[in-house]
Amino acid sequence: MGRFKVVLVNPKFEGNVGAVARAMANFGFDDLWLVNPCEITDEARKRAKHANYVLDGAIVVDAFEDAVKDTSLVVGTSGIVSSGEKHFIRLSITPADLSAKMEDYEGNVALIFGREDLGLFQEELQRCDILVHIPTSDTYPVLNLSHAVAIILHELRSKMPHELSPTEATDVERDKLFEFFADLLDAIDYPDFRREKTEIMFRRMMGRAVPSKWEFYTIMGVLVDATELIRKGKE
Repeated sequence: MGRFKVVLVNPKFEGNVGAVARAMANFGFDDLWLVNPCEITDEARKRAKHANYVLDGAIVVDAFEDAVKDTSLVVGTSGIVSSGEKHFIRLSITPADLSAKMEDYEGNVALIFGREDLGLFQEELQRCDILVHIPTSDTYPVLNLSHAVAIILHELRSKMPHELSPTEATDVERDKLFEFFADLLDAIDYPDFRREKTEIMFRRMMGRAVPSKWEFYTIMGVLVDATELIRKGKE
């Protein structure tokens, strides 16, 4: 299993940040990133209890992209889901499904948690490769931020027989795959007005599949060969 970091986007309440740090320590995670957070003072430390080392090591950045730029897989979370293939931006999997996919995955993974009041914005959701939704009661579906983090980390931890250890990232392979897919769209003169959604759909499809490195290279080879054949046919 890969290396995980927990990313809190614009958290509003420092108590929640401290509780998240505690939940991370409970399940053996220590890589916390904060995007434009609230002020972190004694309240966060009180809530963190014996996990203040997680707060001390937290990396604070100003923008969402700064928190995900060195990761090979971006996993977003949302309390709002949708059904139907045309609504793919909010199609989601459960924490248990994510844990199963991550069991044999190698790479750096960012677990993204949105604002307590507004969640993740549309452009942030579009950047995610996988979207996770925690099934809850319709009567009271809203989870506290730290509770959501704890549930997902618990599921991931259940698939980890050993302590977390860094593994080689696969961001280069992923970037190349999406580059070759975009090149194929160019070759077939894919309509511009459909392109953005198609590229997001392809990214999500690859995120849900979590291909191995060998599978990535196989897919890239097919895309490159198809693109070359199409361009030769146009000559």
